[in-house]
Amino acid sequence: MRDKVRTACLKRLSRIEGQVRGIGRMVEDNRYCIDVITQIAAVRAALRKVEDELLRDHTDHCVEHAIASGNKAEQRKKIGELLVLLERTKR
Repeated sequence: MRDKVRTACLKRLSRIEGQVRGIGRMVEDNRYCIDVITQIAAVRAALRKVEDELLRDHTDHCVEHAIASGNKAEQRKKIGELLVLLERTKR
């Protein structure tokens, strides 16, 4: 993972961690269900953004490197990893 991406993801994950703690407080305070669910949806969206950034970095860095290397086994491995990941995310 490139340093710039790592830094951005860690920053986002830290904010998400704060959001999740806030949701916990909302539940403890018996806040309105719709408000809690709205915040959960916001956390899911934020996690998707982190996931997208990591996937983009993996494709731009790791997969691109495998393609440029000309190593067929490494290319198959990286593409296989992506296919498994995409299958898992469909669930």
